[in-house]
Amino acid sequence: MAQGIPDEIMMNTALIKDLADVAKDAALLQGALMRIQETPNSSELVTYAPFTLFPTPVPKAVFHQALAVQTHYNTLVDKISQDPDFLQEALSSTIAVDDFTARLFRIHQQILKEGRSQSIVLGLNRSDYMLDQGEDGSSSLKQIEINTFAASFGGLSSRTPDVHRHILRVAGQLEESQRILDNNPAAGLARAIAKAWELYGSERAFVMFLVEESQRNIFDQRYIENELWKRNIPTMRKRFDDVCKTGSLDQDKRLFVDGREVAVVYFRNGYMPQNYTSEQSWDVRLLMERSLAVKCPDISTHLAGTKKVQQVLARPGVLEKFFPGQPQVVEQIRATFAGLYTLDMGPEGDKTVAMALAAPDRFVLKPQREGGDRFNRRSLLPDPQVHLQVPRVTGQPAHHYSAQSINAVHTTVGYRHYILFRPAEPAAHQLYSARHC
Repeated sequence: MAQGIPDEIMMNTALIKDLADVAKDAALLQGALMRIQETPNSSELVTYAPFTLFPTPVPKAVFHQALAVQTHYNTLVDKISQDPDFLQEALSSTIAVDDFTARLFRIHQQILKEGRSQSIVLGLNRSDYMLDQGEDGSSSLKQIEINTFAASFGGLSSRTPDVHRHILRVAGQLEESQRILDNNPAAGLARAIAKAWELYGSERAFVMFLVEESQRNIFDQRYIENELWKRNIPTMRKRFDDVCKTGSLDQDKRLFVDGREVAVVYFRNGYMPQNYTSEQSWDVRLLMERSLAVKCPDISTHLAGTKKVQQVLARPGVLEKFFPGQPQVVEQIRATFAGLYTLDMGPEGDKTVAMALAAPDRFVLKPQREGGDRFNRRSLLPDPQVHLQVPRVTGQPAHHYSAQSINAVHTTVGYRHYILFRPAEPAAHQLYSARHC
């Protein structure tokens, strides 16, 4: 998508209405589906997943920049996950005020004390970016966050290229339809899970999707499951409560659920406090972390993806610690930093507050936790140490139609999923990638 959609199409109300009908049917035909909100645990009634009528143009150079830097980000996450002293120092202030992060960290410490049962780690990471528009009109890539836990929409985004190609063809934009890249992250993610299953070494063992109580987004996961079944890799879907009732470890720390051995635990749940509904839920998380099953991700990789860690990485000299003698890698990563500033009590936090008070429109407050919390602007917060201050990204507006109304939204670069295995020898890495745009 080089120039976007011509104004004569965008302003043609009758054509847009016809295209919207075509688009909804195309999304249903292609399987870009979600269960309806009223019955999130039943597939009797489904609807199309939210999407824009047209794709968003992204500068080619910026797109390739995102591809090039992602391998470095994956390596960085892996190195952080293997550095308990860094995690301890980076998260110390957050642990003091945020019980959820503190409980995760206690599990991390318990595993370190006992020793890891499994040396293989599966990481399905997603970097989220926006384009920052400079005063001269140029665009630069800025990372909003990296997700190391339950990164979603790899399945559904496998279906959207054909949806947008069809819409553009119907709109008479054949050349633009041919610019849309092939993209099948569901297959890529499944290849990574399959590799972890293979390395586990038992053909009888299952891949267990640990899922939420409310499963409206089930089809996003089903595409990955189906790719695994094509490889004759058995899968099962379990909630925390299911594992609590039927989960156990044998003398070799092999995990069994419903009497079936688990080779890979793929966490699609467990990233928010409300996911842990009882003490038994926390016991189950510890049980799985102790097990021989490959975790996606393990507890240390989960902590490596926290916002506080990302803020600490933005400090001078920190990236150099993880990439000694590699200034080009450090430069590539640092070029994508949007800027994260601590609100911890002390001189550094005081400096951040003064900076925000001097120019309040230039900053937003970002929650430390995952789970879709909104940015907060100009708010008084009872626990500032669980928030981080982020410079506002001045995105280049891209006018879109949604399925129901007109929206002007900021341009964003698509997600990237990369998969990294950490074998027993930390120096050796195997990288598997799948675009998610």
